[in-house]
Amino acid sequence: MRLSVSLGLWQDRPAAEALMTARAADELGFPELWVGEMATYDAFALATAIGLATERIRLTVGPLAVAVRDPMMIAMGAASVAELTGRQVDVAIGTSSPLVVEGWHGRSRARSATALREAVQALRPLLDGERSSYAGSCVASNGYRLRLAAPRSRLTVAAFGPSAVRTAALADRMVLNLVTPASAARLARTVNRAVTVAAWVIAAVDPDREAIDRIRRAVVGYLAAPGYGEMFAEAGFADVVAFARTRPHPRELLEAVPDDLVATVALLGDASEVRAGLSAYAEAGVDEVALVPVSTDRDPAGTATLKALHDLQEVESRPTSNRS
Repeated sequence: MRLSVSLGLWQDRPAAEALMTARAADELGFPELWVGEMATYDAFALATAIGLATERIRLTVGPLAVAVRDPMMIAMGAASVAELTGRQVDVAIGTSSPLVVEGWHGRSRARSATALREAVQALRPLLDGERSSYAGSCVASNGYRLRLAAPRSRLTVAAFGPSAVRTAALADRMVLNLVTPASAARLARTVNRAVTVAAWVIAAVDPDREAIDRIRRAVVGYLAAPGYGEMFAEAGFADVVAFARTRPHPRELLEAVPDDLVATVALLGDASEVRAGLSAYAEAGVDEVALVPVSTDRDPAGTATLKALHDLQEVESRPTSNRS
């Protein structure tokens, strides 16, 4: 199974750690870095800075919210990063959350499933350097063609619900976020197997209390969400999901999240436990795990976790000698 790296963009850590994580991933030889977008850096600006600060790592920008960025903006951004850095640049898109789309950007998420499907159809020719000619019910772009060299980006769709999984079949890759191996297996079975299945998985090797608590905070917002709540209930935490759906104060809900729940959607523990976790995702049909290293005071930018996972992969891939 292929391992790549995704920036954590932890909101309670220094923003500049993103570049530290990127440099570590490049120096360790990971093949790809996912450059997302949260509350700090613009994704294309950060990807450009990373491309100029690293030697060889391939970049995937996104997932970008299709209700916020139109196909022309995404294609121009990808081509710009590729031109300025000389690096291969791929693109990931998704529907994002109501907080980001409706709250931060003041855009509507209505018909987001349709917008996602149409964005895939509109983006493909643009990324290949063709003149845009697409008019959907939510997404449109006509008459634009890149003046820069076409990035010919691989296109990834962030998916979880059935509609997004169907849309992912039109792309090169489907990526799943915060899923158990059992849930990943179900979703992998429903997509065209010509499509690569990737999963973002938070990772902390030999974690301290700060690392586990940071993941607990990341999980809280998903517990009551449709689909995710059912996934956690299936994993044995129906009581926590039921409590989350009563809309308690976030502090109360955080206190109710046990470490065992966190471990169902993360790679936590010593080398043997992390190895078992990776094996579970591989057996579920996941082709690629995008490691999201937890950043803490003890492990700034998650670089120690990345080094441990790199070393683990090196050991796993090393041929076994036959000794008599």
